[in-house]
Amino acid sequence: MLLEMMAAAAVAQAACTDWGQRGQLVWEDDFSGPLKGYVLEYAKTPGNVIEDRDGRLVMDVDSGATVWLDKPLSGNLLITYTRRVEVGGGKHDRLSDFNHFWMARDPRNANLFTRSGKFEDYDDIDMYYVGFGGNTNKTTRFRRYGDGQRVVIGEYLDAAHLLKPNRDYQVEIAVYNGCTRMLVDGQEYFSYRDPKPLTSGYFGFRTTWSRQTIDNLRIYQLK
Repeated sequence: MLLEMMAAAAVAQAACTDWGQRGQLVWEDDFSGPLKGYVLEYAKTPGNVIEDRDGRLVMDVDSGATVWLDKPLSGNLLITYTRRVEVGGGKHDRLSDFNHFWMARDPRNANLFTRSGKFEDYDDIDMYYVGFGGNTNKTTRFRRYGDGQRVVIGEYLDAAHLLKPNRDYQVEIAVYNGCTRMLVDGQEYFSYRDPKPLTSGYFGFRTTWSRQTIDNLRIYQLK
């Protein structure tokens, strides 16, 4: 029994090296038309805007906001997109919170979409979360939420892993055979073999008090 437990622990800690190959395209959006297929959670006050504009998804808000893809995802998958934090005189411009939720689910409610957009509203769901340039661009952190815990899996504090304004970042998020990772411009920021992997749930763009634009969302099954 002890040997079996040790073997299981070794597998859980093993590095993730295989990320499969792109298979079926299950979702794509170039944000060139009306915004459809998403659930928006944010304070709908004057001046706050989430919409498709000029061929990009715009999140221009003075507080917390999440744009959920309303299609549940499962299995091995790859999420890719382009994203920018706009800084240039807008009233909500702030270089911060280029954030992401994925494989999110509410263990107490089959309907995930019951929240206001406040960050603390999401504390009780199961998911993976990266806050890139959080805390007014002081930290980049990867957390695994579950069982009421928000465990920090990895963290960067150096300038190379923080945000630059008005830069298009190419993001890839993968989930494959118990592992998950995030690449930014082809560089691996986080990789994690989860001993209790999240294998289904929802994907969401997340921010707080900023103006950001997103384009070319593609989601593939991995094989």
